[in-house]
Amino acid sequence: MALTQQEKDLIERAKNFAETQIKPNANNWERLRQIDLRCYKDAAMIGLTRIQVPQKFGGLGFSFGCKSQALEILAAVDFGFAMSVVNSHNVAAKLASCASPEIAERLISPILSGDHSACTALTEAGAGSDFAAITTRARKIGDEWILDGSKTWIINAKHAKTIIVYAQTLELGNHQGIAAFVVDTDRNGFIRNDADEFFGQPVLGACGLCLHEYAARKNELILPAGIAFKSVLNELNGARTYVAAMCCGMVAAALREVSEYGYRRKTFGKRLSEHQAWRWTLAQAATDLAAARHLARAAEIEIDRNRNAMILAAQAKIFATRMAERHIPALLHAMGAEGLRFGALLNRHLIAAQMATLADGSTEMLLETVSRMYR
Repeated sequence: MALTQQEKDLIERAKNFAETQIKPNANNWERLRQIDLRCYKDAAMIGLTRIQVPQKFGGLGFSFGCKSQALEILAAVDFGFAMSVVNSHNVAAKLASCASPEIAERLISPILSGDHSACTALTEAGAGSDFAAITTRARKIGDEWILDGSKTWIINAKHAKTIIVYAQTLELGNHQGIAAFVVDTDRNGFIRNDADEFFGQPVLGACGLCLHEYAARKNELILPAGIAFKSVLNELNGARTYVAAMCCGMVAAALREVSEYGYRRKTFGKRLSEHQAWRWTLAQAATDLAAARHLARAAEIEIDRNRNAMILAAQAKIFATRMAERHIPALLHAMGAEGLRFGALLNRHLIAAQMATLADGSTEMLLETVSRMYR
């Protein structure tokens, strides 16, 4: 589906933001192993926290395709920042769709303004792609739900103020018992666990969290048992699609950087770009990038039309992540040791490409999803 003029304007603002705000700061974030959260407010000012949030809650009410393409632009400069911003955005959109009016009024506005970051906590040490296997428990006592358990590798958990936590209300393994709760990180019973921080991509703000007799109020149950699991499965199609788009952004940026380097660098009396074998490396990457973008755009259209995008989203993520896994190292080799400098774009994208293959469903799991078509 074609973007509206307003959506195109947002895309242009995202491009300018990536060049003027993310690019100059990304190396310093990597060195300090944390993001400057003031950049969140700058991102919020141009609308990046509000893309799909309905207008009645202060959002823009734009399409999924617009969000996905904006993330592609951000990821071209820093995958971690793009993932961090979209996780906050997605919490605001979730609260708008299913939280009580009192919760929505209190929590959405600070996320949209960039004053607070937010995240969703699903993953556990023994339950990643197997979401139904989560062991975090929720027990109803009077008008409260008591939450106990731990989550690991949660993006934004190092600084999030609001977290949507998924917990089991019935016997372990019963996906019908999974529910979602709003958790306030300033309340007793919540503990951050920095031991679960990622080695690479510190801008993700990822760490673990523990809940020990955390008391969630009645209206902080935002997705009851029987609904939460289905909601997550549907949202995964969107996440897989925009991760595919983000991989396209990283490979496109790598192509631009290597191409410019090939024009400057001379070997054996001529530019690198004059060597046929060197150019073929770029040509193969450009060809696969075009195919990956077509898959990502096709999945975006299906999602915006409210159609079942499960297979197309899986295919887009499989192809795009494998493309990034293959071509980012090849393009780095096309630059030689220059691409290994601290803070170099390709160096950063190299780690991000590996993370992308694991986010929102591993490649192997998605291949199994697609293979069910041929039973």
